[in-house]
Amino acid sequence: MNIYEQTPDMDTMGGRLSRARDVAGLTAKDLAWRLGVKVATVNAWERDRSQPATHRLNMLSGLLSVSISWLLHGVGTSPAEPVERVSAEKVAGQLEKLTSLHVETGELIDRITEELGNLGRINQSLLEELTAGE
Repeated sequence: MNIYEQTPDMDTMGGRLSRARDVAGLTAKDLAWRLGVKVATVNAWERDRSQPATHRLNMLSGLLSVSISWLLHGVGTSPAEPVERVSAEKVAGQLEKLTSLHVETGELIDRITEELGNLGRINQSLLEELTAGE
């Protein structure tokens, strides 16, 4: 998909910059140091009080692993969201819950099948009584 077909990120440039920095695991101080600017400058960018110069945008794009078009307009390569780490205990708990639900579902299906059979027999006997009375 090209950038013209994407739904743009409607956040401000400062908001996108702040999110990308968070995903990259950098503090404002770390980013400022790597760019050779003051922390106050990075804070101003993130609060949309000013915008980085063109050469800084290129550096930001590389440091944060996003495209310049995403920083400026919200389309293009956005930051990868951090992957949630799942513990074996959590997965085991989910599997146990799913197994329990599977057993419960099987029991409900058996009960419904039995009740449908009973209704079928009742309907059949009522039908026989109606036809015998005619």
